[in-house]
Amino acid sequence: MQKPTDVIVKITRTTICGTDLHILKGDVPAVTEGRTLGHEGVGVVEAVGSAVENFKPGDTVLVSCVTSCGKCANCKRQLYAHCADGGWILGHLIDGTQAEYVRIPHGDNSLYPVPAGADEEALVMLSDIMPTGLEIGVQAGGVKPGDTIAIVGAGPVGMSILLTAQFYSPGRIIMIDMDPSRLALARQFGATDTIQVGAEDAVARVLEMTGSLGVDVAIEAVGVPATFDICQKIVSAGGNIANVGVHGKPVELHIEELWIKNINISMGLVCTSTTPMLLKTLSSGKLDPARLVTHRFAMDDILHAYEVFGNAAREKAIKVIINA
Repeated sequence: MQKPTDVIVKITRTTICGTDLHILKGDVPAVTEGRTLGHEGVGVVEAVGSAVENFKPGDTVLVSCVTSCGKCANCKRQLYAHCADGGWILGHLIDGTQAEYVRIPHGDNSLYPVPAGADEEALVMLSDIMPTGLEIGVQAGGVKPGDTIAIVGAGPVGMSILLTAQFYSPGRIIMIDMDPSRLALARQFGATDTIQVGAEDAVARVLEMTGSLGVDVAIEAVGVPATFDICQKIVSAGGNIANVGVHGKPVELHIEELWIKNINISMGLVCTSTTPMLLKTLSSGKLDPARLVTHRFAMDDILHAYEVFGNAAREKAIKVIINA
């Protein structure tokens, strides 16, 4: 405990994020050597600071990937990712959730009570990937009823985009990926069309499927130049590109081709403002993110979990759960 607003949480379940893999590759230089990674999880409150009002020891809580003070100018605009005393700090600037215990600054605003009887594995998906997919992919991309949308990347975030995009009833959802097993799973989750990169020309196929118009919303969910480039080439006039992936290298923006198409490009870090709504959809049975969980490990076996998640295509992994 460092401040009166801190909450100490004993982690019961956590996971590994694609961002953690980016950190290990050196794509997030702010992470210093020795940092405990992880920004997702469910646990039980162990202790609370003197200023904490909403939680007490013994409460089961969902840990938000974003810490928010609730008082600064950005928090008052629901830009919690840019909190003056928080934002994405867990597993980034302070030790994270891949541990037995984690300190959560501003606990009153950075934790959520777990609904009675809720599936804790499903809840872990609400720490980060589900609000990220919804806010940075679906909402920022302006998905509307009847739209044709393409999601480039069928990993955990891409699948979260696929699940939450269906809140807005798009007419057609095209999932694009290299892995045929992930594309098959995407079909089960609601994709109307799939395109396997490598087996066919993704850009040509999308243009063929849309009568050369392109898609209303192209969503990048990987974080490499090639996938962003696909989005640039398949977006329709008047359409939107929503970049969700974490990029460790620059991408080439073809503004010489895009300027005349009246498109919008969005990107950003999740603010988790949709988490309360997602908790309600989970409780009502309208959303089942537990379907994303493919592997389970004990905390003592976390290195094996990283090996499996880092070789997701080979291991047929989407999301792993680490049980404390």
